[in-house]
Amino acid sequence: MRSLARQEDVPPSAVVRLDAGQRAYHVSPGGQIQDALEAAAKDPVNKTVYVHAGTYRPPARGQALIWFNARHDGITLEALGEVILTAANPEIADPKAPSFPAVVNHVVYFGDEVTRNTVFRGFKVTGANNFTTGSGEKSPIESDYVRKTAFFYADGGGLKVYARAYPTIEGVEVYTNYTTPCGGGVSVEHLGQVQDSVLFRNCIFRDNRTQITGSGLDLLHGSRATLENCLFVGNMANLGVDYVGMLGGAEYRPEHGSGAMTVFDGSRATVSRCTFTGNWNGVDDDGRGSTYVETIFWRNTLAGGISPGSRYELDITDGAGVERSFIHGDINDLRGTINKEANTFDPPDPRFDAQFIPRAPQFAGVGYRPVAPPSRTRR
Repeated sequence: MRSLARQEDVPPSAVVRLDAGQRAYHVSPGGQIQDALEAAAKDPVNKTVYVHAGTYRPPARGQALIWFNARHDGITLEALGEVILTAANPEIADPKAPSFPAVVNHVVYFGDEVTRNTVFRGFKVTGANNFTTGSGEKSPIESDYVRKTAFFYADGGGLKVYARAYPTIEGVEVYTNYTTPCGGGVSVEHLGQVQDSVLFRNCIFRDNRTQITGSGLDLLHGSRATLENCLFVGNMANLGVDYVGMLGGAEYRPEHGSGAMTVFDGSRATVSRCTFTGNWNGVDDDGRGSTYVETIFWRNTLAGGISPGSRYELDITDGAGVERSFIHGDINDLRGTINKEANTFDPPDPRFDAQFIPRAPQFAGVGYRPVAPPSRTRR
């Protein structure tokens, strides 16, 4: 079938082009990924955008480097080779600003009415540094009809998933991002409109930082996420005072702090074959019905936050869904809610290799394993 896209819908640039044979748009360094997304949104046939190896920076200050809304639903955005998406652009950032060199709130934004049919695959996402612009209900990256919270602007330096957004995020590494108050790497905020879950598959959350909660991944009230074969390592929460909690009359978990993943009351996480290691705490989960299956929690004892208590692997209100997992740290089960008979407490050292594959035979069926990206033809 020939493409039904009109020529005028295709950005007139050698670095953003349509390959009708592949039924895909291609973006090369120097091109704007958003241009290709807009072209694919108008195109009833060509719904794949390939981004070629290189580093892609924001061309101007704004709320996101790239964004997906309802019109983009069904598009697959995929990296070919090593593609780094960064919030940083030192050429246009204010060198005196604490947020330097970041110039966008979020590297990637997924907005209202984005479904699992929207796929974001193979990218490295980095560079957020608490840059914030915008306020109120009007935003260039989201409909005026969608309610905006303060966290819409502030949380989710790497990825922000907002309102009725449930994309598929696959083979993505989110690293070295910082935000305040929460969600240094990723923030999920479904606003209680839970029709599905955002899916993270074969992803890495590494070395992200946040002032309060959810250094790697933060599930705000009324949100849902599914994580399959993901790695959390080196993420740091509780770098400063909980000013959000103080304004509400009570700080959130002040004694021991928050984890690499935070699940707030009214939210739920479905986690399978993941690994949490070397973070400031593992997971704090105040929801109901979360599951953690065949997952490794190993020495999440990273120092550096302000909470005075000891580090923990799991601080979970409803621990019934923790099964066939391997758990060892300063405090394995902070609340005593996990069934020890259904899990392995204080197993032998997994002896992780450089890719965090456990070499100890006892861990053969649990935890994260790296997955090679799919082989694609580069044109």
